[in-house]
Order: sequence, then C-alpha cells, then structure tokens
Amino acid sequence: MKVAAVAGPKEPQPIDRHVGARIRHKRMMLGISQEALGDALGVTFQQVQKYEKGMNRVGASRLQAIANFLEVPVSYFFDGAGGGSSRGSSSAAKDQVLDLIATREGIRLTRAFAGIKDARVRAKIVSMIEALAGTSDDD
Repeated sequence: MKVAAVAGPKEPQPIDRHVGARIRHKRMMLGISQEALGDALGVTFQQVQKYEKGMNRVGASRLQAIANFLEVPVSYFFDGAGGGSSRGSSSAAKDQVLDLIATREGIRLTRAFAGIKDARVRAKIVSMIEALAGTSDDD
C-alpha cells in the first residue's frame, strides 16, 4: 500500500479560520483577554491565539466550553460559514466583514455605530464611509 507524503506544514482549513475569527470577535466584543479565556479553558493564551487564527482546530468539547464561557450557542461559531462548495463574491464580502470585525478598530466602530439611535444618522454615516471608500451598496 502506497501512502502519499504531505509536503510542508498543514494549512488551516477555511472552517477553522472562520470558527477562530468568530471566537476572536465574540471575545473582543465582551472585552475578554486571550489570557482570561485561556485560564477559563485551562490552556495558555498562545493556544487561544492558535485557535483564533485557525492554526489549531478546536475540538467539540473545547468549543462547547468556549461557547459556555462566552455565553453563546455553539452554532454561533458557524454562523455565516456557509455549507456550499462555491465561493462567490458574497462569501468574499463575508470574509472581509469577518476580517474587519476581528480587529480592535472594527470592534470600536461596531460599538460606536450600534450606539447611534437615529436611523437617518446611521444611514448618512454609511453613505459618507462609502463615499470615502469609493464604493456604493444599492441595497
């Protein structure tokens, strides 16, 4: 029986990166450090970093523990992951959104924007940002 050799380090799978990004986003939204999450899980903050980058897969029991600590259902980590094999512009746009909200600036922007109660003001801010970015969304 011939076994194929795997060249180079194993690359993270898209679903592992997605789950990791969702863990990072929720943790940052709650203002929880990687160290605090690691302590709650009994792992180092470096291990939490690896989970968040998708470099290490999160096992089922560990994902349940993370969900319990962050007070979300396990399904939260898979929201927006899609199940199809086609990767269109919609999926690319979701990746951009996840990349943004996984940053400190994205978290700050999300919190500040959510604090604006007037829908007209929010719409004007979106229009201004689209104008600055040179994009337009005709939703």
